[in-house]
Amino acid sequence: MDKKLRGPVIMSVTLVIIGIVVLIILNNQLLTDDVSVNNPMINEVESSNETLDLKTIIHNAEKSVVQIEGQNEQNTKTGSGFLYNGKGDIITNAHVIKDADVINVRTANGHIYPAAVVGTGEETDIAVVRVPQLADQSALTLEEDTKAETGDEVIALGSPHGFQNTVTLGIISGTERNFTVDGFNYENAYQISAQITEGNSGGPLINRATGHVIGVNAVGTSDGTIGFSIPSNEIYDQVTSWSNEAKNDQLDFKNTNDITRTESPEQLAEDAEYVADYFFESISIRDYVGAYTLLGSAMQSAESYPDFREGYIHYVDLHYSDFKSDVSEDNQVKITAEVTAEVKQQEEEGTEEKQITYTLTIDRENDQLKIMQISTDE
Repeated sequence: MDKKLRGPVIMSVTLVIIGIVVLIILNNQLLTDDVSVNNPMINEVESSNETLDLKTIIHNAEKSVVQIEGQNEQNTKTGSGFLYNGKGDIITNAHVIKDADVINVRTANGHIYPAAVVGTGEETDIAVVRVPQLADQSALTLEEDTKAETGDEVIALGSPHGFQNTVTLGIISGTERNFTVDGFNYENAYQISAQITEGNSGGPLINRATGHVIGVNAVGTSDGTIGFSIPSNEIYDQVTSWSNEAKNDQLDFKNTNDITRTESPEQLAEDAEYVADYFFESISIRDYVGAYTLLGSAMQSAESYPDFREGYIHYVDLHYSDFKSDVSEDNQVKITAEVTAEVKQQEEEGTEEKQITYTLTIDRENDQLKIMQISTDE
């Protein structure tokens, strides 16, 4: 071989050999090392498939669902509604407030507020009313684009026959239903197996998987076996436009100064029992903040939130019986409940079952029902 060619040839062969060795080493390393995938999209898909706890969904939704009473000289029409933004705006059905001279909104804690109409559909059975006092309160998320499919599990909340915050479970049993009732056109409505009866109208239809509102419950069949709900994506733009355009100083809160509470002792006891039920339910799902907010100012001044929480954090499980209510002449309600609690032992492993008699004294403070005193007897 020519001496002039020998050097380049040797160098080329050397480089080839080095390249082969490097490839072998890299290949062996790939075979033995674990492959780590960091893909945000995968994480997002995995987290979105987590099913929310049913009891938590219902508990959180009940804070935002209200009962609506549309009154005129002839009668009172009762329906439901729900908060959907931070302005105190409530979505309901147009037929609930149609021809109403005065609109009252009753919240979960029994407080009654006057409401003003923000917008109402002429052919679409949707309306929005506003209660400024409920601004920045807990609101439900209204789905803008999501379209439900047949078989999706749903939760319907409302006040059928005046029973506030009644929950019905079901599925989407049909889609794209079109019909007309009392001059309102229902287009692409969801057909649901959850019952929609008198008082349910205007309540939210909630997706079981996400906890978000996918529809507004509207009408049902006379036998109560089938209900229909207006899809949220069909009305999202309209209700949002109404809310954005409305100014409080331009709204008509009809007869605000003339509205008085005329609730009977039976109604007061029912409202107080709802507060008590909400208190115990909050404790059972460890929503101590929610339970603490139900206490009157005197109780909150006497006991800080950390101390309050410490008193219940050892409850592993809690069950309670039907309430016994006693309404005094000054409209103070005493509610007695028999509670069975599984209490975690602080120094020992395991739990101990305790039978505890709770007595809650409930009264109005700043026109809201609050727990003024809690006493227990083991």
